[in-house]
Amino acid sequence: MPALRTALLQSSGELGDVAANLKLLDEAAARAAAAGAGLLLAPELFLTGYAIGADLARLAEPADGPSARAVAAVAVRYGLAVGYGYPERDTERHGVLYNAAQVFGADGEVLLHYRKTHLYGAFERQWFTPGDDSVVQAELGGLTVGLMICYDVEFPENVRAQALAGTDLLLVPTALMHPAEVVAESVVPVRAFENQMYVAYANRVGTEGEFEFVGLSTLAGPDGTARARAGRGTDLVLGDVDPALLAASRTDNPYLSDRRPGLYGSLAV
Repeated sequence: MPALRTALLQSSGELGDVAANLKLLDEAAARAAAAGAGLLLAPELFLTGYAIGADLARLAEPADGPSARAVAAVAVRYGLAVGYGYPERDTERHGVLYNAAQVFGADGEVLLHYRKTHLYGAFERQWFTPGDDSVVQAELGGLTVGLMICYDVEFPENVRAQALAGTDLLLVPTALMHPAEVVAESVVPVRAFENQMYVAYANRVGTEGEFEFVGLSTLAGPDGTARARAGRGTDLVLGDVDPALLAASRTDNPYLSDRRPGLYGSLAV
């Protein structure tokens, strides 16, 4: 099975300007496809911006809204899967917003849709309702791909649930802030190693209101190394998700098969 080249878009886009951010996503997809990528991942709330206050509600769209259709068209135009974060308006519950992400396949069909389950800080809790589905998965390039958002990956139980469900590549659009660089530098590679998977972590950059985003977008491998990593500025970084490396690493590090679940009951309390 060939490796899946994965592109991480590290950018905060244009705050409050969905059309401009769709254009940036289109440009990144063109570059990623030209470099042989089969997947492009953009950061958390990429379509609108993160620290935009009440504009989150104004710019929120349903999961199948016009921006979703535009992203689907980008995926088809360049022949690769595209994942991104956005504020989702619940069409059945008036006024309810989710910090959401979704991935479209190269055929323009939805592969994955996810609502952030662990909201970070007072800002997110003010605007968003937490999602309830911790594991969503789809097949892409012969791999089982999962999806979560930013703070979700910092909970070991959350990522272990993905591993036990068979996830090979975990996609994490994120908005990691200073002084939490340790998450990108250490936590994400450790999550990949302890769960024997790849983790693709695409971050924002620059300052938005009170928040300073640190970049350091990372594709971490099951060997616990950063297979690709960005710096602190706007960037598009590429790395390969290699099924052969994954299989060899799982043989050498049989954490999942060596577990003793009967000892872990307290973790569910």
